[in-house]
Amino acid sequence: MRADVTVIGAGPAGLAAAIAAKEAGAGRVLILERAQEPGGILNQCIHNGFGLHRFGEELTGPEYAGRFSDRLEGIECRYDTMVLALEGRTVTAVNPKDGLFTVESGAVVLAMGCRERTRGAIGVPGDRPSGVFTAGAAQRYMNIEGYRVGERAVILGSGDIGLIMARRMTLEGAKVLACVELMPYSSGLNRNIVQCLQDYDIPLYLSHTIVRIIGKTRLEAVIVARVDENRRPIPGTEFRIDCDTLLLSVGLIPENELSRGAGLEIDPHTNGPVVYDDMETSEPGVFACGNVVQVHDLVDYVSDEGERAGRAAAVYAERHPDGGAVETVPGEGIGYVVPQRIRRDGGENDVTLFFRVRTPCPKGELVVRDGEREIVRKKRLHMTPGEMEKLPIAREAVRNAQRLTVSLERAQEGTR
Repeated sequence: MRADVTVIGAGPAGLAAAIAAKEAGAGRVLILERAQEPGGILNQCIHNGFGLHRFGEELTGPEYAGRFSDRLEGIECRYDTMVLALEGRTVTAVNPKDGLFTVESGAVVLAMGCRERTRGAIGVPGDRPSGVFTAGAAQRYMNIEGYRVGERAVILGSGDIGLIMARRMTLEGAKVLACVELMPYSSGLNRNIVQCLQDYDIPLYLSHTIVRIIGKTRLEAVIVARVDENRRPIPGTEFRIDCDTLLLSVGLIPENELSRGAGLEIDPHTNGPVVYDDMETSEPGVFACGNVVQVHDLVDYVSDEGERAGRAAAVYAERHPDGGAVETVPGEGIGYVVPQRIRRDGGENDVTLFFRVRTPCPKGELVVRDGEREIVRKKRLHMTPGEMEKLPIAREAVRNAQRLTVSLERAQEGTR
């Protein structure tokens, strides 16, 4: 079959991309989704707090997804469909109704989201009893399947899903005994620290980790120890917490098996495709957006990225020859920068850079330079690795640039 724009994934990024592509004039827009309904991870996020930036009100995850699902008129959606491969702009997929099929597309948008890092990825030693879940799996069991996963729980990691599940389990009658974080700062949003831990008197152990899991058939306890500046457990600091449930909230990984199979250039810092400011990847006509590019804090930004990718995919066939690109690189104190490249012929819209700092910085200045030339300098307060930052830059300021470096200059003690 053929399509003008094929979108892989019907989560918040994919829905926004498909709608934007249709509104930008694309003929046949096709969504391929492996689940049986649209919405992606939002369907199990029944807590509120979504849509504050986009809609100016607090919505639950399903409500936010519904705002976009209601706008799918004229867009073909194939659910229960697994995409197996991407070669150029040819998509190979399979589902129970159509069997194995291919789609020749004018443009492809990758919106596969991300997956959770598991116990095996972080190497927690000990037995392998039941009662050890990733936070997202526990969230699905509770919010969609209706199961209660445990009575006495410990959270390893302070990612947003883990923090939200600490509150959710407390509301369902379980006792959350502690949240244990390896780093000396939380990796989640500050509002979730306050609303999910502090409001329910759940202790947060920073610079601690779990060094052993105890239990044969069912989890019985975990051994927690303090870590040094090199994140190694300190002998003699161990203590035991008796529990029957352990939730792992130890990071998210962009789902990029398709991207790697297609030969796309991958950024080692984000584990997502290298993209231009219009979200095009290193493969012409293949775009990417949402958590498949970088792990976001807020779904509002995911939708913005999806719309940008969808519009660009719709007009891809009419684009003029490439006028070259400006590379963006992380400098002092910055972990990564997205987009990694900015088109010089990218129109008149301003460019927005997204990034995360490496360590918490209560006060500092963000500086963007082209070599020795300073382009932007902005004062910022309370930046942490757990919250994604964004910095708008005028398009004219980068048209003649060669390489943009985003750096953090920390404020000196005693200065205002």
